[in-house]
Amino acid sequence: METPEYTPIPERAAQAMAGFIPSEESIDKKVAQFAHISPRDEDKEGDTEVIDGVTFTHHFVDAPGDYDVIRWHYVEAGVGEAIVFLHGIPDSWYQWHPQMVAFASSYRCIAVDLKGYGQSEKSAGDYRHEGAAEELYTMLQQIGVTKFNIVGHDRGSVQADFIAANHPESVLRYGRGEQHLYHFNPVLAPQEALFRDAPWTGAMEDPKRFAVWVYTWITNRPISDEVMARVIQEYAYPGIVRAVPRYFNSSTFRQEWLTRRRRLLKAWTCPVVIMQGYGSKTQPREFYEKAREYIPNAKDVAVHFMPGGHFWTLECPDETTEAIRHLLTM
Repeated sequence: METPEYTPIPERAAQAMAGFIPSEESIDKKVAQFAHISPRDEDKEGDTEVIDGVTFTHHFVDAPGDYDVIRWHYVEAGVGEAIVFLHGIPDSWYQWHPQMVAFASSYRCIAVDLKGYGQSEKSAGDYRHEGAAEELYTMLQQIGVTKFNIVGHDRGSVQADFIAANHPESVLRYGRGEQHLYHFNPVLAPQEALFRDAPWTGAMEDPKRFAVWVYTWITNRPISDEVMARVIQEYAYPGIVRAVPRYFNSSTFRQEWLTRRRRLLKAWTCPVVIMQGYGSKTQPREFYEKAREYIPNAKDVAVHFMPGGHFWTLECPDETTEAIRHLLTM
């Protein structure tokens, strides 16, 4: 089988990559801003909270997986056709709260804590993204979500890629963001080794510092201290810093890229919207401009570039909402 070559990095993107990792001193200052943030109590089944006038309900469910059961945490708002939101690293369901607020009046919005994150299962098991995606799909079937739109960001898009490919009968539309698609170059993924080796290097040992570091590294627009504080709390539940690196020891970015090129992209048949940060430092926009060519069997393909960096769901929530709104009309 022919192995594709890495795509050369555009000169513009290479210049953006140069020296863009923040200094330890700058991170120290930002972490100090959140020194007062304490851990958040875990939720219970049926707990509610109100965000921007919308009621969010916390749910926990045990579903088959890993030859046993997996405890899932998800948050729900609204009624109607389902939208399933999947977050990235170092995030949780909360990453999507602005979009859930926007769509709850017309849609059943379900944001899941991926296995290993937030308040979902963190024990040992299958942390291959395809395996975890199949377990997540099983959970959605169990709670009655049999047909749904799916929207992913970063690592959430990796699992959504498999769900859209393996279960086209269930996926109505796919909004995919901030993840390598057809093009890839490992120079753009320096974080892979850091995350893979985190259990030994202690890179994630302080979840507050890790969350602040990642957000400082690849955001282009400011995020409020209030929102950042909740991001930190959601990444600080016990067990996350041990569970999340399992993903990076179960596969590689190269393997993910090859699987997309060889199998997944041609298996997507629903309408697809590719969402990327216009100024994303690790995801050059040039790699996505011709996305229609890379997803040949999708009913339709559109590309939306967000004005923020990597974390555009929180950097530019209104523009993110509009991109998803476009998806829902396709």
